[in-house]
Amino acid sequence: MGVVTLLDRFYDSLLRPSLYAVSGGDAETVHRRTVTAMSLADRRPQLLAPLARLTRTDDPVTVGGVRFANRVGLAAGMDKDGHALSVWPALGFGFVEVGTVTRHPQPGNPRPRLFALPESDGVINRMGFNNAGADALAARLDRHRPAGTLGISLGKSKVTPLEDAVEDYRYSFGRLARHADYVAINVSSPNTPGLRELQDKDALRAIVSALQADGRALGRAVPIWVKVAPDLTDAALADLVGVCLDEQVAGIIATNTTLSRAGLAASERRYADEAGGLSGAPLRLRSLDVVRLVARESGGRIPIIGVGGLRTPEHALAMLDAGASLVQVYSALALHGPQVVPPMARALAGRA
Repeated sequence: MGVVTLLDRFYDSLLRPSLYAVSGGDAETVHRRTVTAMSLADRRPQLLAPLARLTRTDDPVTVGGVRFANRVGLAAGMDKDGHALSVWPALGFGFVEVGTVTRHPQPGNPRPRLFALPESDGVINRMGFNNAGADALAARLDRHRPAGTLGISLGKSKVTPLEDAVEDYRYSFGRLARHADYVAINVSSPNTPGLRELQDKDALRAIVSALQADGRALGRAVPIWVKVAPDLTDAALADLVGVCLDEQVAGIIATNTTLSRAGLAASERRYADEAGGLSGAPLRLRSLDVVRLVARESGGRIPIIGVGGLRTPEHALAMLDAGASLVQVYSALALHGPQVVPPMARALAGRA
């Protein structure tokens, strides 16, 4: 039995149940305590260096004008406010996406709003972009911007009307672009009312065009990635890809969470009526389909980050075979622990 399999069994059978037991069974409490614990190590390189030597996969690759240390990244949502940015690379990640962050600080939706579904190997969340705001993240990065490739995911503030969305994104971009190796435009979360309407081609074009212009005004062309929903029709996805081609975005992130409840285990069907986006294993096949569609519609001209239900090296390899250049992980990390990351990065090393 391999070391990774042993670690998986230890995490799934002992560590995860213990974390939930001491947190009253609340997934968000587990998440918060985990990030808080990691933040304590964030500025202690003497603790992180030995770990990094064990987990790191050096497989530098340039995609969309950005250099990544390897092809496996941390998806947005895990470290919204950038409290543990030095820790994630030490766990084997080749890049980190912080956020989603909004112009205005916001508490997010009422709790409970995060549900771990171990039998389905998935997570339902309706967090609602809870974060301290763009100014707070900018101040933190001014004080401590670790080395390594950093993406920053931007979302619309809940209090901002849709007609003012462009200026809302522009403000956050203006505060944070100088710290970002790339900026991801999140117009696809299901947890902010009306947000997915910004995937409409005219609305998306207005946002992308404004941020591209602002990037040029800063003196550097900040790579812009667009994160898409898995619930769009194929026709709507084709329109979105067309906008991204026209506006010369750096890449597309496929996908965000889904409103579908297909794939839930029978023992967890009681969660089907919970509002929010479903991630993890139930999303994987649809995310693969979206990656294939984006690759086809773009003729391979737009790089893709594939994300959705990736837990094993085989899952990550399937994403690259579908047309992705990079992958991201979130739910597998939350449900199974950081030992899932290095095997993925090693499996993807050297891929063209």
